[in-house]
Amino acid sequence: MSTLIQRIKQIAAGFDADTLRSIEIEPLRIEAGAINEVAPYLKEKNYAQVIIAADAITYEIAGRTLEEAIAALGISVQVTLIKPNPQGDVIADEASIVQLLLDIQLKKAQVVIAAGSGTLHDISRYAAYTAGIPFLSVPTAPSVDGFNSKGAPIIIRGEKKTIAAIGPDAIFADLDILAKAPSAMVAAGFGDMLGKYTSLFDWHFGASEGGEPYSVEVAEITRIALQNCTMHVEQIASRDQAGIRILIETLIESGLAMLLFGQSHSASGAEHHLSHYWEMEYIRLGKRQLLHGAKVGVACAEISKLYHRLAAEEGGLAFTAHPEQVRESIAALPDETQIRAWLTQVGGPATTEELGIDSELLMRSLQEADQVRPNRYTLLRVLNGL
Repeated sequence: MSTLIQRIKQIAAGFDADTLRSIEIEPLRIEAGAINEVAPYLKEKNYAQVIIAADAITYEIAGRTLEEAIAALGISVQVTLIKPNPQGDVIADEASIVQLLLDIQLKKAQVVIAAGSGTLHDISRYAAYTAGIPFLSVPTAPSVDGFNSKGAPIIIRGEKKTIAAIGPDAIFADLDILAKAPSAMVAAGFGDMLGKYTSLFDWHFGASEGGEPYSVEVAEITRIALQNCTMHVEQIASRDQAGIRILIETLIESGLAMLLFGQSHSASGAEHHLSHYWEMEYIRLGKRQLLHGAKVGVACAEISKLYHRLAAEEGGLAFTAHPEQVRESIAALPDETQIRAWLTQVGGPATTEELGIDSELLMRSLQEADQVRPNRYTLLRVLNGL
């Protein structure tokens, strides 16, 4: 068992044995050269029919290496290159999922390998789940915390819905590959982690004010991962292997925390609802997509700005059941200046202007984005319900 999972199990020792077993991913490799362990793993597991899900870019980064190594061991392997939409983006929508599912059926595949970042993992996890087979994770960039998630955010008829699926049987995170990821994707992974500041606030708020389920242990796992990430921002910004290891480990820890709890409250609050709202609007307008983590980081700054402003106004939190408690929790949130400074330090966009979100879309999203997940009791939802 990896030391990372052992660390999480120590914090979550109060959970029952079945729940703790649910977060066991074996192997969980985070090391240089990890991609070379995939083919021997498949041979050991007696897989005879394998599909690699990639796109044109990630095939060159990792897919080709995987294909050649697997074939060299006498295992039948096929690559499915997920086609981009008319705007040139590979997205997790009905068309992408059906494309992979058809190949799984034709190939009679026994396992799917997701070779890519977040979108390819979402496509692979839902297609594998639907086909009743496992999938393996080979991330090509430390860009999101969803590699080991069981939830698949899917675009269905232009609307984003998170659907229950499966987590990976194994993760092979090759630091040689991850350290060469584009700076924008490294910054996006850091932005996705920064979003935990507002998601953890919203989760605690939803539990105390709206009766949502809560776990002190899961919140602590996420908080420690977040703190580790911000403490090493300089190393992450430099993109050396030590910094990239810290980033990918904290992203995976956040994903394991979600697995442990069974839901995404710890990692997804109002900042993610803004991000999803912007994504759906870009799809509606036929515009190229923005990186998920880049949106989350900027949205975190905007939500922090809104929440701090509410806390500063006299009577600004009078509509909550425990205004002083909420005010104290907001005071513990980094303000927008700090969040934007961190984003700038890692080389990502720090404002909506830099991201490309206009003021009208920002204003509309702040008023409507809580409806993306209306069952989540965030401070934004309560504010908009007044």
